Amino acid sequence: MQIVLFEPEIPPNTGNVARLCAATQTPLHLIEPLGFSLDDRYLKRAGLDYWPHVQVRVWSDWEAYLAGGGAGKRHVLTSARRGGAVHTFPFTTDDALVFGPETRGLPESLLERYPDHLRIPIWGEVRSLNLSTATGIVLYQAYASLGMLDGR
Repeated sequence: MQIVLFEPEIPPNTGNVARLCAATQTPLHLIEPLGFSLDDRYLKRAGLDYWPHVQVRVWSDWEAYLAGGGAGKRHVLTSARRGGAVHTFPFTTDDALVFGPETRGLPESLLERYPDHLRIPIWGEVRSLNLSTATGIVLYQAYASLGMLDGR
């Protein structure tokens, strides 16, 4: 399992996701361009002192990621309105959970390229959930469905 943030824009969100990845020993991949510098104080503050414990890689673009860290993975793309509900999705340990930029989501070209999509059910009057909140929901649901939380 791994987390992929495609062109993330908001430093505290990425910092929170990095902290989640440190807590679960889940590799984190950041696809450029990033909406911030990795030296950003808000990014570091959100990740606290856990950054040394994050397996993070930064890739210049999607194709560079595919040639490196994304090779052999099933790419599961998230969307606010597309795909099966997260609690019914059939996860595998080789999944790369892909999340799009906060203001625009994943590009249509990626959504069309990969058949596996999931969404978090929302029934209130909001368009979407915060990126770091959504990442936590999806990652823990994936680990729970695979029995990886048993005994933890």
